Amino acid sequence: MTQSTLLTEVGDGVMTLTLDRPDKLNAIDNELAQALLDALDAAAKDPEVRALRVRGNGRAFCAGRDVSAPPTERDLVLVQAVSAALVRLDKPVLFAVHGWTIGGGFEWMLNADIAVAASSSRFKLPEASLGVFVTGGLSATLPAYAGLSRAKALTLLGEEFSAEQACAWGLVWKVVAPEELETASDLMAKKLASLQPTVASKFKRVLNQVGLSNFDEAIRLENEAQRSVGAGRQGAAS
Repeated sequence: MTQSTLLTEVGDGVMTLTLDRPDKLNAIDNELAQALLDALDAAAKDPEVRALRVRGNGRAFCAGRDVSAPPTERDLVLVQAVSAALVRLDKPVLFAVHGWTIGGGFEWMLNADIAVAASSSRFKLPEASLGVFVTGGLSATLPAYAGLSRAKALTLLGEEFSAEQACAWGLVWKVVAPEELETASDLMAKKLASLQPTVASKFKRVLNQVGLSNFDEAIRLENEAQRSVGAGRQGAAS
């Protein structure tokens, strides 16, 4: 029997989605990406769900893509589809992160509307050193939140940074003690769910249309770059 890699709970207007591959540090595989995509579709259609909270089980929020197998076209399609669904969902999305939040997990976090991080969180974008390209519309979200110069340094150098740095750079809204993350994120998600749905939806949509007007183009260019990098890597190996 295949164990689900995503746990879903709904209460007080909040759908909580928990990445549940703790033995793999919640690394992203196709099963997890597809489960998250399905859950986001269900949330969009459920009038009882007025806000989403995404968290992770175990020692990390998400260690990026599962590198136990080479990346495939389906990997790219699914991870980009999740990002687009997070941005386009007409309901506010909150991410609660802890431990390692790397690569694709970090990119998904930037697709959320608000992120709160445990002080133990550590972030990193290792794609350049791994010979792959970023995803998740990061080429739009990271410059929008942190500035173009910092976006270039974070992606090209791939250096680890702390929760406090992420907060100072505008990548997360608030940093809390690890033992406070669950309560703080739950209360914040319930506050989002208490908003009048049409108002919350309009705020999210307009702010994204203005602040992330190049998001769709970023996804398209990232797909092109990922395929080009992959083709070059295969050619070098042959």
